Amino acid sequence: MMSLLMRFIFLFGLLAFQPALYAEQLTQDPSADVAAEVVPETLQNARATMQTFLNAMTAVAAGDKSQIEAAISTFDLSYLPAVIQQEKGKTLATMLLSVIERSKDVVLSDVPRQPKGDKYVFGRYSQGEVSIIKQADGRWLFNQASLSALPNILEGLLAVPAKNGSKDPQVALPFYIHLRAALPDVLKEKFIIEYWQWLGIFIVVIIGFITDKLVAWFLSKNVKHWKLCHSDYRDVDDTILRPLGLMAMALIWWFLLGLLGLPDTALAILSVAVKLLVSLSAVWSAFRLVDVIYALLMRKALATSNRFDDLLVPMVTKSLKVFVVVMGVIFSADNLNIDVTSLLAGLGIGGLAFALAAKDLLGNFFGSLTVLLDRPFQIGDWVVIGDVEGSVEEVGFRSTRVRTFYNSLITLPNAILTNTKIDNMGARRFRRMKTMLGLTYDTPPEKIDAFCEGVRALIRLHPYMRKDYYQVYFNQYSAASLDILVYVFWETPDWNMELRERHRFLLDILRLAKQLDVEFAYPTQTLYLKQDEGGPDAISGQFSPMMSQEDAMAMGQKEAQSIVEATTGLDSKPGPVKFP
Repeated sequence: MMSLLMRFIFLFGLLAFQPALYAEQLTQDPSADVAAEVVPETLQNARATMQTFLNAMTAVAAGDKSQIEAAISTFDLSYLPAVIQQEKGKTLATMLLSVIERSKDVVLSDVPRQPKGDKYVFGRYSQGEVSIIKQADGRWLFNQASLSALPNILEGLLAVPAKNGSKDPQVALPFYIHLRAALPDVLKEKFIIEYWQWLGIFIVVIIGFITDKLVAWFLSKNVKHWKLCHSDYRDVDDTILRPLGLMAMALIWWFLLGLLGLPDTALAILSVAVKLLVSLSAVWSAFRLVDVIYALLMRKALATSNRFDDLLVPMVTKSLKVFVVVMGVIFSADNLNIDVTSLLAGLGIGGLAFALAAKDLLGNFFGSLTVLLDRPFQIGDWVVIGDVEGSVEEVGFRSTRVRTFYNSLITLPNAILTNTKIDNMGARRFRRMKTMLGLTYDTPPEKIDAFCEGVRALIRLHPYMRKDYYQVYFNQYSAASLDILVYVFWETPDWNMELRERHRFLLDILRLAKQLDVEFAYPTQTLYLKQDEGGPDAISGQFSPMMSQEDAMAMGQKEAQSIVEATTGLDSKPGPVKFP
């Protein structure tokens, strides 16, 4: 699998390099027009160019690494592929400084401003010469032939000590210069590249593979150990950090291949392939790290009673993944010397069409921000959005998923959440019940008072009912009943408990009615014949027409108390409900 991946990356590098190389050839076409540009003072003549280079490299040797750009600006690097110009320029700057130091002391006053023939030759060697030539745009630069000959010139001067005011060179020489000088001539022979470079590439690849395996094994072992110490995370994959090994391998290749002094074309191809591998492995590794962060945060969110973090954690991790992708694209473009600013500016041509096409996408995005900031609902809430009713299961950047009560999953675009009424049933502090209890018309007023007070006592005794606000009164005369209004609230966390408590309360009302001999009415037709004598007192003489209201209410409370104690034992409120 790894070999196939490497072949793909190598082939992609070749394909990606060809357009860049072709563009470089076009820019080097001598027939192309040279745009008139203002020549900077640092490059206006041969003396200025030499002074700029020496001053910049002196600052680099003193620790100011940013001055290496000024040194590279004195080189004509147009012959190199753009993808390696920066790295190659740094190496060439080091080698040129060493050649100058080992050749002779530089007296700037001896360097002519405008030499004859628009060319200043600093030194001639058996391997070539170092010279500064005036370019078509007016700049004076170290020319291509001089830069190409620098490695061979420097190799011939290695035995010569520095002469420019220091015993040793100010900047360390590239590793491959010393290595190549110490190798036998047989390894310097060429087949596309020199034999020792082929051997070096093989060793670098082996080191990269070994690094990948070691890092992957070490991380997997630590993940297993961490899972043993944290039992809540046993579902985490042991290889979740595997991409870090691939990234370590790519970084090893990136660093070590630069030490081999490869030819420009080979270095460009391998640089493209390795940089793409580094970018892909970095994005993959960052994705896996975001998954680890998600697992950690989600466990903490589920352990809290606040459900807002259940909504926030997925959106934060999705935002991190989008950020990782954007940064990965920018990182890849920067490493491949692609001008991201120009690319983004070019997108402005089709900006209007893109904006129109992305209208719904942006609407959904701002809808998700509305959910995040206004918090109209949380994960698990029972909501009614338009004609959709169910429990909120997931909130993303584009859509919100609601699980209906018939177990289907409805996906709502977030854009509609900004202008649609949202009824959050799950945010209710209390759950209301309003009903009418119809009593028969032959129920005496004393029984009605006793029954109403008994119902009030049931409300005060039931543990999950709201005690500070309830209404139980004889409310109206209906066609076939005397209606008692029962208006109560439950303080229950979910619908299941509400149904359970409603069931218990309604059964207790039935028991109370039976104890007080109160009959519930139902639609009937009754033929009533008036009798001269009154009927007997109800409930074996317990009620009488002359009984006071206080006695009737006291009897209702006593009966309610006996019912609750005998049937349900509700003498204390249960503990808090545990949610899954």
